[in-house]
Amino acid sequence: MHREYHKKWSTELEREMELIILGHSGQKVLVFPTRGGRFYEYEDLRIPQHLSNKINNGELQLFCVDGIDSESFYCFWAHPSGRINRYLQYEKYIINEVIPFIHRKNANPILVAHGCSLGAFHAANIAFRHPQYFKRLVAFSGRFDLTLNVEYFSDLFDGYYSEAVYFNTPTHFLPNLDCTYQLSELRQMDITLVIGEQDPFYENNRHLSDILNSKQIEHKLYVWEERAHRGYYWRRMAPLYL
Repeated sequence: MHREYHKKWSTELEREMELIILGHSGQKVLVFPTRGGRFYEYEDLRIPQHLSNKINNGELQLFCVDGIDSESFYCFWAHPSGRINRYLQYEKYIINEVIPFIHRKNANPILVAHGCSLGAFHAANIAFRHPQYFKRLVAFSGRFDLTLNVEYFSDLFDGYYSEAVYFNTPTHFLPNLDCTYQLSELRQMDITLVIGEQDPFYENNRHLSDILNSKQIEHKLYVWEERAHRGYYWRRMAPLYL
Protein backbone atom coordinates (compact mmCIF):
# COMPACT_ATOMS: atom_id res chain seq x y z
CA MET A 1 0.00 0.00 0.00
CA HIS A 2 1.41 3.36 -1.04
CA ARG A 3 2.02 5.64 1.96
CA GLU A 4 3.20 9.23 2.20
CA TYR A 5 3.88 11.35 5.28
CA HIS A 6 3.63 15.15 5.16
CA LYS A 7 4.43 17.81 7.74
CA LYS A 8 3.92 21.48 7.00
CA TRP A 9 3.45 24.80 8.75
CA SER A 10 -0.18 25.92 8.74
CA THR A 11 -0.72 29.65 8.35
CA GLU A 12 -4.33 29.29 9.49
CA LEU A 13 -3.40 27.53 12.74
CA GLU A 14 0.10 28.99 13.20
CA ARG A 15 1.58 25.61 14.01
CA GLU A 16 2.93 22.57 12.21
CA MET A 17 0.36 20.04 11.04
CA GLU A 18 0.88 16.45 9.90
CA LEU A 19 -1.03 14.06 7.67
CA ILE A 20 -0.57 10.80 5.84
CA ILE A 21 -1.76 9.60 2.47
CA LEU A 22 -2.66 5.96 1.94
CA GLY A 23 -3.16 4.79 -1.63
CA HIS A 24 -2.27 6.15 -5.03
CA SER A 25 -5.57 7.03 -6.74
CA GLY A 26 -9.36 6.82 -6.63
CA GLN A 27 -11.99 8.67 -4.64
CA LYS A 28 -10.30 11.03 -2.19
CA VAL A 29 -11.29 10.33 1.42
CA LEU A 30 -10.62 13.07 3.96
CA VAL A 31 -10.35 11.16 7.26
CA PHE A 32 -10.78 12.98 10.58
CA PRO A 33 -9.54 11.31 13.79
CA THR A 34 -11.67 10.58 16.85
CA ARG A 35 -11.59 12.67 20.04
CA GLY A 36 -7.99 13.64 20.74
CA GLY A 37 -6.77 11.42 17.90
CA ARG A 38 -3.81 12.05 15.66
CA PHE A 39 -3.23 11.64 11.95
CA TYR A 40 -1.97 8.07 12.44
CA GLU A 41 -4.96 6.92 14.48
CA TYR A 42 -6.85 5.44 11.50
CA GLU A 43 -3.83 3.24 10.84
CA ASP A 44 -3.57 2.33 14.52
CA LEU A 45 -7.21 1.22 14.42
CA ARG A 46 -6.24 -1.05 11.49
CA ILE A 47 -9.11 0.22 9.35
CA PRO A 48 -6.96 0.68 6.20
CA GLN A 49 -6.13 -3.03 6.35
CA HIS A 50 -9.82 -3.75 5.87
CA LEU A 51 -9.90 -1.34 2.92
CA SER A 52 -6.70 -2.67 1.36
CA ASN A 53 -8.37 -4.14 -1.71
CA LYS A 54 -10.03 -0.84 -2.61
CA ILE A 55 -6.90 1.15 -1.79
CA ASN A 56 -4.50 -1.10 -3.69
CA ASN A 57 -6.88 -1.29 -6.66
CA GLY A 58 -6.90 2.50 -6.95
CA GLU A 59 -10.53 2.92 -5.85
CA LEU A 60 -9.79 4.93 -2.68
CA GLN A 61 -7.04 7.25 -1.54
CA LEU A 62 -7.10 8.21 2.14
CA PHE A 63 -5.90 11.57 3.44
CA CYS A 64 -5.71 11.20 7.23
CA VAL A 65 -5.41 14.60 8.89
CA ASP A 66 -4.33 15.61 12.36
CA GLY A 67 -6.76 16.82 15.00
CA ILE A 68 -6.43 19.71 17.44
CA ASP A 69 -9.26 18.82 19.85
CA SER A 70 -7.07 19.60 22.87
CA GLU A 71 -6.85 23.17 21.55
CA SER A 72 -10.53 23.49 20.65
CA PHE A 73 -13.47 21.48 21.99
CA TYR A 74 -11.48 19.75 24.74
CA CYS A 75 -9.43 22.75 25.81
CA PHE A 76 -11.34 23.11 29.07
CA TRP A 77 -9.09 25.80 30.54
CA ALA A 78 -10.20 28.12 27.70
CA HIS A 79 -13.52 29.98 27.60
CA PRO A 80 -16.05 28.19 25.35
CA SER A 81 -15.93 31.11 22.92
CA GLY A 82 -12.21 30.47 22.52
CA ARG A 83 -12.83 26.75 21.95
CA ILE A 84 -15.27 27.34 19.09
CA ASN A 85 -13.05 30.05 17.59
CA ARG A 86 -10.09 27.67 17.55
CA TYR A 87 -12.28 25.08 15.85
CA LEU A 88 -13.21 27.65 13.19
CA GLN A 89 -9.50 28.19 12.55
CA TYR A 90 -9.19 24.43 12.12
CA GLU A 91 -12.03 24.49 9.61
CA LYS A 92 -10.19 27.20 7.66
CA TYR A 93 -7.07 25.04 7.73
CA ILE A 94 -9.01 22.15 6.18
CA ILE A 95 -10.69 24.30 3.53
CA ASN A 96 -7.83 26.62 2.61
CA GLU A 97 -4.85 24.29 3.01
CA VAL A 98 -5.80 20.62 3.15
CA ILE A 99 -8.45 20.46 0.43
CA PRO A 100 -6.32 22.34 -2.15
CA PHE A 101 -3.43 20.00 -1.27
CA ILE A 102 -5.68 16.97 -1.82
CA HIS A 103 -6.79 18.27 -5.20
CA ARG A 104 -3.19 18.85 -6.25
CA LYS A 105 -2.33 15.26 -5.35
CA ASN A 106 -5.36 13.64 -6.98
CA ALA A 107 -7.61 14.86 -9.80
CA ASN A 108 -10.47 12.48 -9.04
CA PRO A 109 -13.66 14.60 -8.82
CA ILE A 110 -15.04 12.85 -5.73
CA LEU A 111 -14.04 14.07 -2.27
CA VAL A 112 -15.44 12.13 0.70
CA ALA A 113 -15.71 13.52 4.24
CA HIS A 114 -15.28 10.67 6.71
CA GLY A 115 -14.71 10.04 10.39
CA CYS A 116 -15.66 8.01 13.44
CA SER A 117 -17.03 9.34 16.74
CA LEU A 118 -15.93 13.00 17.05
CA GLY A 119 -14.27 12.55 13.66
CA ALA A 120 -17.77 11.93 12.29
CA PHE A 121 -18.81 15.30 13.73
CA HIS A 122 -15.86 16.99 12.01
CA ALA A 123 -16.73 15.29 8.72
CA ALA A 124 -20.45 15.99 8.89
CA ASN A 125 -20.19 19.56 10.12
CA ILE A 126 -17.79 20.67 7.41
CA ALA A 127 -19.76 18.80 4.73
CA PHE A 128 -23.07 20.30 5.81
CA ARG A 129 -21.59 23.79 6.11
CA HIS A 130 -19.60 23.63 2.86
CA PRO A 131 -21.29 21.02 0.64
CA GLN A 132 -19.77 22.47 -2.52
CA TYR A 133 -16.49 20.74 -1.62
CA PHE A 134 -17.83 17.24 -1.01
CA LYS A 135 -19.60 14.56 -3.04
CA ARG A 136 -19.95 12.06 -0.20
CA LEU A 137 -20.22 11.98 3.60
CA VAL A 138 -19.63 8.77 5.56
CA ALA A 139 -20.05 9.16 9.33
CA PHE A 140 -19.64 6.30 11.83
CA SER A 141 -20.91 6.62 15.43
CA GLY A 142 -21.28 10.36 15.08
CA ARG A 143 -22.26 13.03 17.56
CA PHE A 144 -23.89 15.94 15.76
CA ASP A 145 -24.71 18.15 18.76
CA LEU A 146 -21.79 18.98 21.04
CA THR A 147 -24.11 20.71 23.52
CA LEU A 148 -25.75 17.42 24.54
CA ASN A 149 -25.17 15.68 27.85
CA VAL A 150 -25.39 11.94 27.19
CA GLU A 151 -23.89 9.33 29.52
CA TYR A 152 -20.32 10.50 30.22
CA PHE A 153 -20.32 12.77 27.14
CA SER A 154 -20.84 16.29 28.44
CA ASP A 155 -21.77 19.61 26.86
CA LEU A 156 -18.45 20.69 25.39
CA PHE A 157 -19.38 24.37 25.79
CA ASP A 158 -20.42 24.18 29.47
CA GLY A 159 -23.79 25.80 28.82
CA TYR A 160 -22.35 28.59 26.68
CA TYR A 161 -24.24 29.28 23.45
CA SER A 162 -23.61 31.69 20.60
CA GLU A 163 -24.14 32.16 16.89
CA ALA A 164 -20.86 30.32 16.28
CA VAL A 165 -22.04 27.32 18.30
CA TYR A 166 -25.41 27.37 16.52
CA PHE A 167 -23.85 27.36 13.05
CA ASN A 168 -21.52 24.51 14.00
CA THR A 169 -24.23 22.25 15.38
CA PRO A 170 -25.83 20.40 12.44
CA THR A 171 -29.02 19.45 14.31
CA HIS A 172 -29.49 23.13 15.22
CA PHE A 173 -28.77 24.99 11.99
CA LEU A 174 -30.04 22.49 9.41
CA PRO A 175 -33.75 22.76 10.37
CA ASN A 176 -33.64 26.49 9.55
CA LEU A 177 -31.46 26.21 6.46
CA ASP A 178 -33.19 27.92 3.54
CA CYS A 179 -30.28 28.75 1.22
CA THR A 180 -31.34 27.37 -2.15
CA TYR A 181 -27.77 26.79 -3.32
CA GLN A 182 -26.64 25.02 -0.13
CA LEU A 183 -29.75 22.82 -0.07
CA SER A 184 -29.24 21.94 -3.74
CA GLU A 185 -25.64 20.90 -3.05
CA LEU A 186 -26.69 18.84 -0.03
CA ARG A 187 -29.38 17.08 -2.05
CA GLN A 188 -26.71 15.95 -4.50
CA MET A 189 -24.42 14.60 -1.80
CA ASP A 190 -24.23 10.86 -1.07
CA ILE A 191 -24.74 10.78 2.72
CA THR A 192 -24.25 7.68 4.87
CA LEU A 193 -24.76 7.62 8.64
CA VAL A 194 -23.97 4.48 10.66
CA ILE A 195 -24.80 4.04 14.36
CA GLY A 196 -25.27 1.23 16.87
CA GLU A 197 -28.70 0.85 18.44
CA GLN A 198 -27.14 0.99 21.91
CA ASP A 199 -24.74 3.82 21.10
CA PRO A 200 -25.00 6.98 23.21
CA PHE A 201 -25.79 9.10 20.17
CA TYR A 202 -28.33 6.78 18.57
CA GLU A 203 -31.17 9.27 19.19
CA ASN A 204 -29.02 12.13 17.90
CA ASN A 205 -28.49 10.21 14.65
CA ARG A 206 -32.23 9.53 14.39
CA HIS A 207 -32.88 13.23 14.96
CA LEU A 208 -30.42 14.21 12.23
CA SER A 209 -32.02 11.70 9.87
CA ASP A 210 -35.46 13.22 10.54
CA ILE A 211 -34.11 16.70 9.84
CA LEU A 212 -32.55 15.59 6.56
CA ASN A 213 -35.83 13.96 5.56
CA SER A 214 -37.71 17.18 6.33
CA LYS A 215 -35.35 19.03 3.98
CA GLN A 216 -35.72 16.41 1.21
CA ILE A 217 -32.04 15.53 1.56
CA GLU A 218 -31.64 11.89 0.63
CA HIS A 219 -29.38 9.84 2.85
CA LYS A 220 -28.90 6.37 4.30
CA LEU A 221 -29.03 5.60 8.01
CA TYR A 222 -27.75 2.15 8.97
CA VAL A 223 -28.37 0.92 12.51
CA TRP A 224 -26.14 -1.84 13.82
CA GLU A 225 -26.89 -4.10 16.74
CA GLU A 226 -25.32 -3.50 20.13
CA ARG A 227 -22.98 -0.62 20.99
CA ALA A 228 -20.94 -0.12 17.85
CA HIS A 229 -18.84 2.80 19.06
CA ARG A 230 -15.36 1.29 18.75
CA GLY A 231 -12.71 0.13 16.33
CA TYR A 232 -13.95 -3.46 16.14
CA TYR A 233 -17.14 -2.25 14.48
CA TRP A 234 -15.57 0.55 12.45
CA ARG A 235 -13.23 -1.98 10.84
CA ARG A 236 -16.29 -3.92 9.71
CA MET A 237 -18.21 -0.85 8.59
CA ALA A 238 -15.49 0.67 6.43
CA PRO A 239 -15.48 -1.94 3.62
CA LEU A 240 -19.28 -1.79 3.46
CA TYR A 241 -19.83 1.95 3.30
CA LEU A 242 -16.63 3.57 1.99
